[in-house]
Amino acid sequence: MQFNFLQKTFVNIFIIICLITSTNQTQAQTDTINLKETEIMSSRVSSLYGESARVLQIISREEISKAPVQSLQELLEYALNVDIRQRGDYGVQADVSIRGGSFEQCLILLNGVKMNDPQTGHHNMNLPVDLQDIDKIEILEGPGARVYGANAFTGAINIITGSKKENCLKLSSVIGENQLYITNASLSLANHNKQHYFSVGKKGSDGYINNTDFDIANIFYQNNLQFKKGSIGFQTGYNDKQFGANSFYSAKYPNQFEQTKVFFANATYKNPYFYNLTTNIYYRRHQDRFELFRNSPPSWYKTHNYHLTQTYGAEANLNFNSCIGKTALGAEFRSENILSNVLGEPMSDNMDVPGEALGVFTKSHHRENIGLYGEQSYKYHQFSISGGLYVNWNSDFDSKVNAGIDISYDILGNWKWFASVNQSMRMPTYTDLYYVGPTNKGNINLKPEEAIAYETGVKFYSNALNAHVAVFRRDADNLIDWVKLPDSTKWESRNLTNIITNGFEFSSQINLQTLAYKGFFINKIQLSYSYLDLEKNSNNYISYYALDYLKHKFVASLEHKIYKRLSANWALCYQKRMGTYTDIISNMETAYPYYLTIDSRITYSGDNWNCFIEAANLLDKKYQDIGNIQQARRWIRAGVNISLNLEKKKIVSEKDVIEIIK
Repeated sequence: MQFNFLQKTFVNIFIIICLITSTNQTQAQTDTINLKETEIMSSRVSSLYGESARVLQIISREEISKAPVQSLQELLEYALNVDIRQRGDYGVQADVSIRGGSFEQCLILLNGVKMNDPQTGHHNMNLPVDLQDIDKIEILEGPGARVYGANAFTGAINIITGSKKENCLKLSSVIGENQLYITNASLSLANHNKQHYFSVGKKGSDGYINNTDFDIANIFYQNNLQFKKGSIGFQTGYNDKQFGANSFYSAKYPNQFEQTKVFFANATYKNPYFYNLTTNIYYRRHQDRFELFRNSPPSWYKTHNYHLTQTYGAEANLNFNSCIGKTALGAEFRSENILSNVLGEPMSDNMDVPGEALGVFTKSHHRENIGLYGEQSYKYHQFSISGGLYVNWNSDFDSKVNAGIDISYDILGNWKWFASVNQSMRMPTYTDLYYVGPTNKGNINLKPEEAIAYETGVKFYSNALNAHVAVFRRDADNLIDWVKLPDSTKWESRNLTNIITNGFEFSSQINLQTLAYKGFFINKIQLSYSYLDLEKNSNNYISYYALDYLKHKFVASLEHKIYKRLSANWALCYQKRMGTYTDIISNMETAYPYYLTIDSRITYSGDNWNCFIEAANLLDKKYQDIGNIQQARRWIRAGVNISLNLEKKKIVSEKDVIEIIK
């Protein structure tokens, strides 16, 4: 792989830093752009957290910066009812699911733009952003089909970047055991009508056991230009991963290797003076090379697996107020295309794989999706109601209509009761449909998954305490999973007849600085617990994903002062997973044991910098999220973060930065 582009980018970043540190001329205007905070979107009609009739988790920039984690996947490990099944640490690869669903049923968005990969959900978290770039994370629990269309089957995660109004340069560096290094540099510039954000990051490690090494690079740029009739936003990014994939897809082959490359671009236009019109277009390109044998392949192994997916789409929506409340209308188009030597229908003419001397594409497929949606909300005193529907047409499957309704009632001051009924659906991925390998076989006759979910609960929100309790039920038909009978050696993708998921969850966040008094040594305590039970009709099949759900998950985090500028953060996670896996050593079906992990960080904070030392898996527990894939034991690391405020002096001009980026 050629890294000329990355090397050039790092040189450009170095030039920017040199300009900033060497120039002390010219006073700058201190105009800043008043960027509107991204609104929570559990419906097409925006709402505040306390007013929403859905369970929404918000992870703020402050919480992200203080958490004892070094990747988005590690951070989501501590989110309520989110199941993170990692194959590799530090963002190498992880499957994300919500409320007992599969990793294919969770929609991932970057600043509101869909990032799911049509090849496989294993690639959904291949995002061109580092943890340091993220300003906020919104997690919608429960079906989101009437909000986001197909594939928001059990929920959605929206990652938000570049929303802050600031002029600053931020640098961060982390080193740790197993030759770990993590570096990131970001630059934010803003004036009265423009904002630019640029970030570059790189990380790598020799790995914690054999063939778990990795090398990851990210580049990301985002801007926002405001004018009299609205605003235009643009974002683009590139992600490159190379990693040893020890037993990732089959424990029989521990010497696997994979490289993925993602390019993404999106443009958005907003006009608040014409029915709050919002339009956006996007393009995502994902290339994947998978090697079953990293070294010394046997004679029967002919070639690696090559895949290239290209996804593009457009969306337009508007919303307005009237005597009957708030109304939202919209439409979207999405095209999903794949070139492969494994997935799809045979091509009449083969194609060379870009950047691969020996790779040839022999198969392809494409499908288009069109969605129309409408939503209406109305509030009368303490009572509010919203309902909507989404009409979906797909070139490969029958048309579907998903509807839903949410209601809430203010009981006493800060107390709110809420309830909802929502439908959802998910399209099979190309891996579900076409993959054939040594231990797996796809199924071209798969149908889309469908479900209806019911939920009710109570919220309490104040400056000192936010809490909620909820119960829910999801009735899913035609659920897709990789399954096999006990005496079979191959996993096959099938539509399981029916799975009913019943669940209970509780969360609370206590701000002791407000509840007790300012200066109290404990800043914040967060507690959450979720319970799931699946009633399944799987005809004695052994499940690889869908039936291996988290029955119990308990999370506790504590943030407290130690002495003056010295503070500590602790995060505890207890998990008990149902299901079994075939142990590669004993060849016996083995139940997943429970495990408890603790992560911790001690931080010293200066005026515009901080340094820290932290331990992941402090108790040195041996555990696995997916059968036969051992997770890392205790991992010690240390780092420093520096933030240079550029508000007072215009150390480098906006024009110079744009030219450097170009």
